[in-house]
Parts: sequence; structure tokens; C-alpha cells
Amino acid sequence: MLSSVFSLIFSATVVIAKIIYAGVNESGGEFGVFAPTDTPGFGLPGRFGVDYAFINKTTVDIFVDQEKINFFRVTFLMERMCPLSFGLGKKFNETYFSEFADAINHITIKKGAYALLDPHNYMRYNDPSMQPFTGSVIGNTSDPTAATTKQFQDFWNELARRFVNNPKVVFGINNEPHDMPTQLILKNNQAAINGIRSAGARQLILAPGNGFTGGHSWTQNTGAAGDLPSSQFLNKLVDPFHNTAIDVHEYLDIDFSGGHDVCAQPAPSNLANLTTWLRENKLKAVISEFGGGNNANCFQFIDDMLNYLEANSEYIGWAIWAAGPLWGTNSPCCGPNTGSLEPGEVNVMGGPNAFDTVWKTVIRPHIPKNLKRSGISTLS
Repeated sequence: MLSSVFSLIFSATVVIAKIIYAGVNESGGEFGVFAPTDTPGFGLPGRFGVDYAFINKTTVDIFVDQEKINFFRVTFLMERMCPLSFGLGKKFNETYFSEFADAINHITIKKGAYALLDPHNYMRYNDPSMQPFTGSVIGNTSDPTAATTKQFQDFWNELARRFVNNPKVVFGINNEPHDMPTQLILKNNQAAINGIRSAGARQLILAPGNGFTGGHSWTQNTGAAGDLPSSQFLNKLVDPFHNTAIDVHEYLDIDFSGGHDVCAQPAPSNLANLTTWLRENKLKAVISEFGGGNNANCFQFIDDMLNYLEANSEYIGWAIWAAGPLWGTNSPCCGPNTGSLEPGEVNVMGGPNAFDTVWKTVIRPHIPKNLKRSGISTLS
């Protein structure tokens, strides 16, 4: 009888989740390139502080000092980091890199939080003018304009080399791959891991899957061509330091896009197959993008999702979309009236934005008190 009690206690212990990263996306480094029609080179390289910007340091301070989060996903554009005249690889635009590094250093060194480096490119390079659908798929050998998998590895080797001594960075391999062979995503992800580790960097890596890395579709075919499920390939990744997690996005509106103000997709049931797959493969995941509109309906759906993550030990972190210095009254997610998560801004109607509504109502109560505050970024 006593052994049965101990067995029950142990079972209860191992399923209790521990969210160690909780925070927000900082979107802006990828701004200024979106054209009305596909126009390669539109908005490149752009003007810092006008066309694009990474963070507002004063609002990062608010998030850390007042909201007590520890995690920021900071977007950038590979065509700016590696201009088209250079090609994807080890040669960087040093001005753009220094602007990006300044933002990362403020978050990690000045404020002591963790920063997820996010090449916001959909695993494509050379034409971001109508993302997510323009640009050549990295590693597509049938496209003579495509960057190669080797170039992608070189790019990650160089970026990791530059942050090798910053323990508080996390390397996000790429934002939302989609409509490409899942086998190629595995190949590109593995190349990125190899590049990062060969630079001597031991920090946490987040690896995305296919279908915009959606958690709900992890075990399903995705895309117009019926690309094979992420679940068939992403368990094959090899990291010599065993410090790689799965990067997942999960919006809660009808089509999982984050474009609607009504939430209709319940995360607990939609993530169930992914959770089982993670458990079976002894893997962890971070939900690095999610969101919901400013209404009681979405507050409930977000609350349900965060409760689910807290109850399942496969999930170690989350970041909601999105704050950033250039959103103004625009809404990055979940209906036109929601507004951004940037403190001090308003929505398009001049009223409270998502920081004063969505964040304060349903995100703030879920920020753990025992977030990771020190040491190298890891799975635990």
C-alpha cells in the first residue's frame, strides 16, 4: 500500500509543468519591406528608427521591472542581416547587426532577461516583399535563386559565434516554415544546429516544424501540396548538447491565423496530439507565438491555453504576439481594435490597447513567480 502511495506521488510530481520562460514578442526588425505587389528589394535595407526598429528600451524595462517577465522574442530580417549583394552566409551588414545586438544586449545584459533571436523569414530568403509567400525556399535545389542549406548553416555559425559568450540568448532557427517538404525543414534545422554548435555555442535552440509550425497540425499533412507531418521528422534532430526544444505557434481564432477578434479554436484539445508526441519523444516545446482579441471570449481561450501549458511538463515557455516600437495604433493580432502589447500605446479607436486589456486581464495572472533568472538558457 505504501509503495502505491509513493508511486502516485511520483506520478503526480513528474507531470507538474514548470514554465521557466514567459514573455512577449518584440516585432519591428522585419518592418518596412511589405509591398502592395511582389517587388523584390522593396524597403531594403531600410532606415533604422523609421522603417524598422527592434525594441523600445523603456517599455522593455516596464516588462521586466514591473511585469516581471524574463523572455523576449526579437525579430529581425535575414535580408537585412545578410544583404542580397552578399548572399546568405557569414558576411553581415555590420550596421544592422550592431543595431540588433544593442537591443539584445539591453534585454540580456542590462535587464538580465532572456532573448530569443528570431530570423522572421518563413525559411525563405531573397524577397520578403510579400511575406510569408515570397522568397526562395532555403535549400530548394530546383530553384537557382535559392540560398543553400550550407549557406544557412554558415549564417547560423556566424550569428552564434557573435553571441557565444552571452548565456541569455536563445537561438530560434526560423519563423514559421510552410509549404515546403518537411524533410527539407529537418535538413535545414539540423544544419542550423550544426552551425550553432560548431561555433561553440551551448545555449538553447528552438527548432520549428512545417505548416507555420502550428501545434494543432503537428501530426497532420500541411500546405497545398500535403507536406508530411512535422511529427514524422522533427524527432530526428541531433543536438550534441541535448539543448534543443520544439518551436510552436498556436493562435486561437477560426483559421489559426491570429487575424480575427473571435477565438474559436481550443488549445487544450488542439495541442493534445503534439503533447503526446513530445512526451513519447522526450522533447520539450516553447509556444513562441500566440494571441487573442480584447474580449471575454478570447480571455477564456487564452486562460485555458496557459492553464494547459502549466499542467503539462512538455512545455517550458511562452511568448505572446506582439509588442514593438513601431506598431502605434495598429493591431498585430486578433482583430483591428485590439491594438499592440506595447505599453503606453492606444488602439485604433484611441482606447486602451492590448497591454491594458489582454495582458493585464489574462496574461499577467499567468506569469510565474519562479521564472528562470540566471544561468545559460536551457531546457530546465
